[in-house]
Amino acid sequence: MTLELTALALAGLLQAVQFALFAIPANVELGTGYTSSPRDYPPSRQLSLLTARMQRALNNHFEGLILFTLAVVVVTLGNQSTAVTQYAAWTYLAARVLYIPAYALGWRPWRSAIWAVGFFATLTMIVAALI
Repeated sequence: MTLELTALALAGLLQAVQFALFAIPANVELGTGYTSSPRDYPPSRQLSLLTARMQRALNNHFEGLILFTLAVVVVTLGNQSTAVTQYAAWTYLAARVLYIPAYALGWRPWRSAIWAVGFFATLTMIVAALI
């Protein structure tokens, strides 16, 4: 397995951890009656600030993971794995790990800077695979 694929697999596991970091407190705060329902109506209670931030961080990782997956597929299937793409893949993963506390704790402007590092690492992989 390439290092980029390993980083992708770990990013998938990170997504599962993020889901738990959101889902467990959301179930406690909103109740399983609401969270297991079809959610046709808004909840009677709001999520806490921290839980709402964890939900947004989770959703943001879903969005970033799409582009990162595309980058890993292009690099891997194109047989374009290099030190640059490997470094970029691990940079993306490190940025996503750091993004969780950055979002949860409201680190400004660092949260956005950390997000940008992951985004540009992903773009680096794509560009490196093309040239």
